[in-house]
Amino acid sequence: MDLGLAGRRALVTGAGKGIGRSIVLALRAAGARVVAVSRTQADLDSLVSECPGVEPVCVDLADWEATEQALSSVGPVDLLVNNAAVALLQPFLEVTKEACDTSFNVNLRAVIQVSQIVARGMIARGVPGVIVNVSSQASQRALTNHSVYCSTKGALDMLTKMMALELGPHKIRVNAVNPTVVMTPMGRTNWSDPHKAKVMLDRIPLGKFAEVENVVDAILFLLSSRSGMTTGCMLPVDGGFLAT
Repeated sequence: MDLGLAGRRALVTGAGKGIGRSIVLALRAAGARVVAVSRTQADLDSLVSECPGVEPVCVDLADWEATEQALSSVGPVDLLVNNAAVALLQPFLEVTKEACDTSFNVNLRAVIQVSQIVARGMIARGVPGVIVNVSSQASQRALTNHSVYCSTKGALDMLTKMMALELGPHKIRVNAVNPTVVMTPMGRTNWSDPHKAKVMLDRIPLGKFAEVENVVDAILFLLSSRSGMTTGCMLPVDGGFLAT
């Protein structure tokens, strides 16, 4: 199935590892040009080595001024995937200012800033565009020790709707994907405890966690012309978790 991504230019944040890295590789395989944003130069170096032609940008998205400087001259972008995020887990009574600041700066504020930069460019060029925000099932369900993370993702879902509302007249579609636990290397490590995993798996009708390609496929669909009438959507990739 032709997704209509060939020749388009995409920007992916959090591109050094996990879901973001896999999105970059999938977009390149579909014929898109890709700007890969990560805060870790070594990850970008290995990504460029694995996938020549990727345009690397190393910046910490928690730093507003550095992000503005790094992306203000990024050039025309047709597709944006806001994937960068942090998950700092603490019991509610032990939540720190630092965890709040870092989490909201990366998981929400950076999405606003990067999306503004990209959307302004789309509007100035008079071209349609697509933005996909990587949210989580945690945006809609309370999870122990996830007070700050759940809050950032709940805010991201509402931001997605607001962006869809205000950018729609400019022919810019905005959607989110909301995965369950994803079996990235970090996911496998964090959910390696059989008891911890069972508690979550018992709440998933399909009885399994998501693989990276499940999330990538959903994102590619939302970026493609095949979803041309879809905007303001939160697409679960959760094996039915949110249905329970």
